[in-house]
Amino acid sequence: MQLIIVESPSKAKTIEKYLGGKYKVDASGGHVRDLPEKRIGVNINKNFEATYEISPDKKQVIKRLSEKAAKADKIYLATDPDREGEAISWHLREALKLDKDKTFRIEFNEISEQAVKNALEHPRDINMNLVDSQQARRVLDRLVGYKLSPLLCKRIKPSLSAGRVQSVVLRLIVDREREIAAFVPQEYWNINATLTGDKPPKFKALLQLKPADKAKADKVLSEINGADFIVKDVKKSVVSQHALPPFTTSMLQQDASNKFSMTSPQVMKLAQDLYEGIETPEGHIALITYIRTDSTRVSKAAQQSALEYIRNKFGDEYVPAKPNIYKAKKNSQDAHEAIRPIDLSRTPESVKKILSRNHYNLYKLIYERFIASQMADAKYNGVHIEIDANGYVFKTSGRTVLFNGYTAVYADYKKDDDDQSGDGVVLPNLEKGDKLNLVSLDPEQKFTKPPMRYTDASLVKAMEDKGIGRPSTYASIISVLSKRKYTVKDGKFIVPTEVAYQMTDMLMKYFSDIMDVSFTAKMEDSLDEIEEGGKDWHKLIADFYPPFAEKLAFATRDGDEITDIVCEKCGSLMIRKSGRYGKFLKCSNSECDNIRSENQEVSDVKCEKCGENMIIKTGKYGKFLACPNYPKCSNIKPLDEVKSDEKCEKCGSTMSIKTGKFGKYLFCPECKNTKSMTVKAGVCPECGNPTQIMTSKKGKTFYGCSNYPDCSFMSWDMPTGEKCPKCGNYLVVTKDGKNIKCSNKDCDYHTENDKK
Repeated sequence: MQLIIVESPSKAKTIEKYLGGKYKVDASGGHVRDLPEKRIGVNINKNFEATYEISPDKKQVIKRLSEKAAKADKIYLATDPDREGEAISWHLREALKLDKDKTFRIEFNEISEQAVKNALEHPRDINMNLVDSQQARRVLDRLVGYKLSPLLCKRIKPSLSAGRVQSVVLRLIVDREREIAAFVPQEYWNINATLTGDKPPKFKALLQLKPADKAKADKVLSEINGADFIVKDVKKSVVSQHALPPFTTSMLQQDASNKFSMTSPQVMKLAQDLYEGIETPEGHIALITYIRTDSTRVSKAAQQSALEYIRNKFGDEYVPAKPNIYKAKKNSQDAHEAIRPIDLSRTPESVKKILSRNHYNLYKLIYERFIASQMADAKYNGVHIEIDANGYVFKTSGRTVLFNGYTAVYADYKKDDDDQSGDGVVLPNLEKGDKLNLVSLDPEQKFTKPPMRYTDASLVKAMEDKGIGRPSTYASIISVLSKRKYTVKDGKFIVPTEVAYQMTDMLMKYFSDIMDVSFTAKMEDSLDEIEEGGKDWHKLIADFYPPFAEKLAFATRDGDEITDIVCEKCGSLMIRKSGRYGKFLKCSNSECDNIRSENQEVSDVKCEKCGENMIIKTGKYGKFLACPNYPKCSNIKPLDEVKSDEKCEKCGSTMSIKTGKFGKYLFCPECKNTKSMTVKAGVCPECGNPTQIMTSKKGKTFYGCSNYPDCSFMSWDMPTGEKCPKCGNYLVVTKDGKNIKCSNKDCDYHTENDKK
């Protein structure tokens, strides 16, 4: 038996469908081990070596996979074909203690029978360059996150977290919002002239006055009125528009967001399903190639298949003279193909009934974009005309379709608000020097608009353009910012919350290099160098950490101030520090643990446990006395302790009166016994015993019979013990104590209270 280990159960089902009984396929559920949750897990003093632990929820998975691996003749690690997938394979090999001689790494860009079988014929060793690149990213992120997050929690508020990449992306969002807030609209005017030549049709030409106000617009209008409109220039051309490339991860997220208003995490979840396989009557079927890619390259076989499909469906004229090749973007890793359908015979319509609406929309988008990317250019007749009117130049342009080319399948043409041109705009046949007839002049006041807030689509594009993160991280970054409430959505737009401004400002103050977009992009380049085998990952961390640690130390102590206040424990001077709840004092002697508020008042009351003079503190319920030797001595007591007349039923000591969340209660200072302190008020109308004031769990006062449990009478208002002369229900005193009324809401009996 041979064992194949993948990440997800869906992927396992799809692969198992293609292979005979010779192979068993199982899933790890992603990473099986990682850096520890509750400690940093990186040894800063020993070359930044990482300590990995098996995740608590993966212990049963490890046990199951170990048992299967022990029975297997060969083990194939078939995790995703990227850094993260390579690292998962390495962690699996280490955690399962697999024999290297019978353990192999295989990878495939699509989950199809041919691709899987081909991968099994070409196994390889684990690529440690890829693993080291992922380790470097993980260690970098852990160091930054674990060191910066406590600083944010201390300076701003609890439960905040920083991230090496997420904080830079948050800065983009905050900067954009501030740019919008600071934007001052500038007035300008559009003057639209409706014109005709000697023959129809009528058409419009635009004169834009920018900047301009109404006075300037009126002046121009007065100078144009009655002027001759003469064609100044005519440019005619046949314009070719090249097909759009097939989808990369970034392009897919942007297009799905724009067309279907999907968030980036939604797009990636749906795409993952289409990649790993969908349950159908034929079994699990994978529909698209690997979804985390920044390459626009496609295999020759896929390209030939697309050209044959285009020729059969649309005709020879839709097949380009040379197959379309798309240039990779700068910094593109180009490790995988673009996202495309695996089998062109599975058209969107043929699988519509077995897909959810969102799965269908996304598959259709990917399918049509791939087909269009291999089609011939669209061709247009274009014309651009300039018209002179008393020195002012009006412009218009139009284009008509000569050959629709790839737009027969997929169109993505967009027109600017002020652009008068567009598909289908027909202009008369004009020549330079022709005189035109003015039909009307329509002035329109306009104002420049601030930059748009980021949407999922535009933020992904910004991250890609600026080199922040990699295709696999875009969706998770946006998701983290939202889950942590650093951003919220206003319709489709991303808006920073108040804490986002505070975090960004603080990080920019102390860590401007880490928050710099170019720094983050350069770090991605360095990670690529590790992947290519040209750089030691330990050195990358070693170069980064010392300056970072120095800035962290400065940020931590910035604002500290040596005072002339002497520590009452060791005699050293105290340091004034800033904390989450304001300023406090800390002893400058590192061996002394004395920390206290700046305005701490020492009382003359001795602690009965250790003999120190107790200090006066202010808590939730007012001032109280606390021992200064905390945490060695945790004794506290009321500032003005009031002794009661009651004895403790457990030890016989005199009990004290204390104030708590629900009011006053009795407390025994010797045995710590507590009991409620009852105040009697009112008379029970059922048994004649006094009622007592009580407090509900929600802190609301009510009256209960003191004869409980023999009598379970309760009332929100104080009962008088008397019955209503009208209806027989019990009477209660009103909240202000001035009147007596019937407890029955439907009865209107009331009288003045003469026992105030």
